[in-house]
Amino acid sequence: MQGIFKVTAIALGIGLLVSVNQAHAKEASDSVAPEEATATSQQSMQLASQYMVAAANPHAARGGLAVLEDGGSAIDAMVATQLILGLVEPQSSGLGGGAFLVYYDAKQERITTYDGRETAPLAATPRLFQTEDGEKLKFWDAVVGGRSVGTPGTIKLLFDTHAKYGKLEWASLVQPAIDLAEQGFEVSERLHTMISNDVERLSVHPDTKAYFFDIDGNAHPVGHVLKNQAYADTLKQISSGGADAFYSGPIAQAIVDKVQNAGNPGVLSMADLSYYSIKERAPVCVDYRSYDVCGMGPPSSGALTVGQILGLVQPFDLAQLGPNSADSWRIIGDASRLAFADRGRYMADSDYVPMPTEGLVSPDYLAQRSELLNTDKALESVSAGSPEWDHAMLLANDESIEFDSTSHFSIVDAEGNVVSITTTIENGFGSRLMSGGFLLNNELTDFSFATHKDGVPIANRVEPGKRPRSSMSPTIVSKDGKPYMVVGSPGGSRIIGYVAKTIIAHLDWGLDVQEAINLPHAVNRFGTYDLEKDTSAAAMQGELDALGFKVNVRDLNSGLHAIVIDNEQLMGGADPRREGVALGK
Repeated sequence: MQGIFKVTAIALGIGLLVSVNQAHAKEASDSVAPEEATATSQQSMQLASQYMVAAANPHAARGGLAVLEDGGSAIDAMVATQLILGLVEPQSSGLGGGAFLVYYDAKQERITTYDGRETAPLAATPRLFQTEDGEKLKFWDAVVGGRSVGTPGTIKLLFDTHAKYGKLEWASLVQPAIDLAEQGFEVSERLHTMISNDVERLSVHPDTKAYFFDIDGNAHPVGHVLKNQAYADTLKQISSGGADAFYSGPIAQAIVDKVQNAGNPGVLSMADLSYYSIKERAPVCVDYRSYDVCGMGPPSSGALTVGQILGLVQPFDLAQLGPNSADSWRIIGDASRLAFADRGRYMADSDYVPMPTEGLVSPDYLAQRSELLNTDKALESVSAGSPEWDHAMLLANDESIEFDSTSHFSIVDAEGNVVSITTTIENGFGSRLMSGGFLLNNELTDFSFATHKDGVPIANRVEPGKRPRSSMSPTIVSKDGKPYMVVGSPGGSRIIGYVAKTIIAHLDWGLDVQEAINLPHAVNRFGTYDLEKDTSAAAMQGELDALGFKVNVRDLNSGLHAIVIDNEQLMGGADPRREGVALGK
């Protein structure tokens, strides 16, 4: 077991809800430019015996698979998959964003994690998202333009991990994305819909507008062949010059010029790009029945919050209550609310803010918090608990906003190495700024816009060089020290619920990996129970309302991509709510 922080949790023995309605399911996000789902047919589990890629776009999955067919490693396939995703799914991730990688090294038989999260510029101040009068900016006033752009980490993550674990030449892994950018790819229904829903913001900056719209200002139609020579030219420099070509020289200067000279300018500098580094961190792991569930620790809140939810439901016999019991979902929903309360109070970049990480998953602490769930009604209110600290620290509740424009892909190679990577530019189309054919992130808006509350500092406030808190939860589930399941999802702070549901559905409800992904979503973070529209989950509305929950039936657009490794067989699944596929041999 590799985790430095562990908590034992019983299985959530919840039976099968009916599978998700496979009709058109588009995300009605809090943003005006949500991640939209395209109409999909019923997905079926994919089988392989040697290697597999599950990713959010067929072009990207095929690119990663081709690398594995050529004898490449999981990390090699990761490079090709991500560079293609940045082209064909630009609204979700790319060169201008960041990523978290959870990696199993078969030779060393260990799980480790790599933090490629964006950082705040060194010139950023805690009042970056406040007016001169100290008032918080409106969200969209902060997002569009250079102010929201953090130092990108994706290219550094790809290059550095390839240098350590790659087998094929770097240039050969970059070339497929170059070829596709020059030849062009057909605009998908999902990309077309997202462009159409974000016309105003995508039209603010001339080069962004010119790329996504025709000369009459219309979104490129489905099937339009979209070429991106600027992206190809950027990749050619990265192909020959590696990460240095991105973090210094003309590419870096163009990024800085764009950020500093855009409307709503930012403070990103050449020094920020030059100093950027990824960080290898120990995973955060929880014991879950006979499995070890390992994920990304701070600055991600994912593994900690999932671990807390499991620990909080431990004393309850959810298997006996069953999947159709509203009381099962009362316990799960309120456990999630309690975990999210701790997340909002304590979780941030632990390089900057001391965190009670061990205390948050202490069995004694979770048992004490779990007693709050011994009721027959929804909790009227929740607040953060008081986990053990190795020092004193007083913090206020966070006030950040997270949207769901992210991507996740999972890879297993022929040697048993495993990649679980969640990658993002934050909001759909990020800052709406393009440089070198790629979009720049708006990741800094994942920080709290407020710095203090009632004179008490907020953990996730803006600080120079700091990494904003994230909910991204790339996960590897192990059995007897060997990887068994690889899973992750986009979805803003709902990622935590999506990933936990999929693990539970497979391990405890006996669903195959595709059925587990298809299973309807029911997610409670802050008091409102979100139930997935047009699925069996929505049928719980009346019972949950009677228990005292505020209920919202809505579209919930996850992007789960998972692989199960069992008896030398690979079983892959892709979320039908998006346009991804699982491919293997």
